[in-house]
Amino acid sequence: MAVKLRLKRMGRKGRPFYRIVAADSRSPRDGRIIEALGTYDPTANPAIISVNEELAIKWIKNGAQPSDTVRTLLSSEGILKKLHDEKFAK
Repeated sequence: MAVKLRLKRMGRKGRPFYRIVAADSRSPRDGRIIEALGTYDPTANPAIISVNEELAIKWIKNGAQPSDTVRTLLSSEGILKKLHDEKFAK
């Protein structure tokens, strides 16, 4: 089973709100998820991003592939840098 970290759209028409989730890559965008990792609200100014760092790092270490948008969100929160520093600690 290939696991992806991706966005699940919530909210009403014209007011998007997303959950960052771990899901089977074969399931539909808003379908069944394995675990919720956080939220992303692009309508706020500035956008509000809330991610559980331990869960995100756990899923990436176990082989989950983040989508391009989720990779950007994790990078902006500093989670990917923390994972990189942990992996290549001197």
